[in-house]
Amino acid sequence: MRSAASRIAVTVRSASRLVLGTMNFGSRTSEEDSGAIMDDAHEHGINFFDTANSYGAQQGEGLTDYIDLYQMHHIDRDTPWEEIWEAFSVLRQQGKVLSFGSSNFAGWHIALAQEAARSRHFLGLVSEQSIYNLMSRWAELEVLPAARHYGLGVIPWSPLHGGVLSGVLRKQREGLTGRSGSGLWAAAFAEQREAVEAYEKLCAELGEDPAHVGLAWLLAQDGVTGPIVGPRTVEQLDGTLRALEITLDHDTLAKLDETFPPPAPNGAKPAPEAYAW
Repeated sequence: MRSAASRIAVTVRSASRLVLGTMNFGSRTSEEDSGAIMDDAHEHGINFFDTANSYGAQQGEGLTDYIDLYQMHHIDRDTPWEEIWEAFSVLRQQGKVLSFGSSNFAGWHIALAQEAARSRHFLGLVSEQSIYNLMSRWAELEVLPAARHYGLGVIPWSPLHGGVLSGVLRKQREGLTGRSGSGLWAAAFAEQREAVEAYEKLCAELGEDPAHVGLAWLLAQDGVTGPIVGPRTVEQLDGTLRALEITLDHDTLAKLDETFPPPAPNGAKPAPEAYAW
């Protein structure tokens, strides 16, 4: 039954390694196809669905009346954490929300939130949803270390950098277009075209689709719970599952680091210790 598939009480610790993003539902994917994707995801063990009140996926009949994981989309610069946690504790006591997470927080914000929650003997954040992929590794400086320290699961959004890491050069040769051909993602591609070329060449040598390699790299990163994937069809979702089967060896990971270097100011040390000498 579809309703059961789309409302499963999970915590980050029991979540599947891939998160089904529903941003395309209702806009680029019909209601019927969206339901088929959710059914297919559930059948393959994906129990973590990411949605928002601005997305096309709406709560329907038969769904429970609570939120498994409520994620703040951005830091609230005007409200003290003591007030935020007081309000959230009421929601949890009322059974309306099981867990709370953050999105687009800096490492400092995570630390403030967790220490404020600790002073109230409250659960605090259980996850951080951040942009993170081979082309955007800034989260490694502060966000990932903070998340690991406080036990938060990290949920990368835009894991393929708007499609640039999904084989954009091959798609161009085949006459295909996508989000990677315009806007922010086009600028990122233009700046790192040589790196993208090297990346696609490496993926070809591995005999793997670039999109699957990009997801597999994220899955290999310490602290990552699961990247958000946004398939528009059942076929795309089924193809994405290949990433769960790929194990990148040390040499391949080293080559990826050479192609898309980590942002630490002192590469000999991992962040945040990289700031010291």
